[in-house]
Amino acid sequence: MINNVVLVGRLTKDVELRYTPQNQATATFSLAVSRSFKNANGERETDFINCVIWRQQAENMANFTHKGSLIGITGRIQTRNYENQQGQRVYVTEVVADSFQLLESRSQGQQQQQQGNYNQNQNNYQNQGQQNTVPQQHNQGNYQRQPQGNYQNQQQSAQQRAQQPDPNFGGAPMEINDEDLPF
Repeated sequence: MINNVVLVGRLTKDVELRYTPQNQATATFSLAVSRSFKNANGERETDFINCVIWRQQAENMANFTHKGSLIGITGRIQTRNYENQQGQRVYVTEVVADSFQLLESRSQGQQQQQQGNYNQNQNNYQNQGQQNTVPQQHNQGNYQRQPQGNYQNQQQSAQQRAQQPDPNFGGAPMEINDEDLPF
């Protein structure tokens, strides 16, 4: 039998990190995932999927992501039930993530957060959150860096290109209505 889930989406809110009585880290989060097809009105619908991740991955996720971060997760679907305070049986279906992957660069994440703050200020909302940033180096697994000849020069020219405004967009900030965002 196979129970395997792969999702790509944006965090709908900051990750909630907690610890069990045995001091194991657990983080809960919700992922906004757009469907790959359009509905009868020609619009893409979005699913909001509840997820949980454990141990070191939970701590990493809480430290390196924030609301709106584009991430990919792999894991499995789990169903559980419990009795609430009113004595009713509650059934929960969620994705238990084994791992996550940041899918945008640090500059893209900061740019999105700054754009979000700009839009909030335009709408006279107050920004009460604290901006989280991703560290410059994110080591995945046990891979070691190997010298790659001209890598440094390629990286520098890529950074120079990234700093130049894109002529297709006129170099001005793009205005996005909050209602157009899936989170």
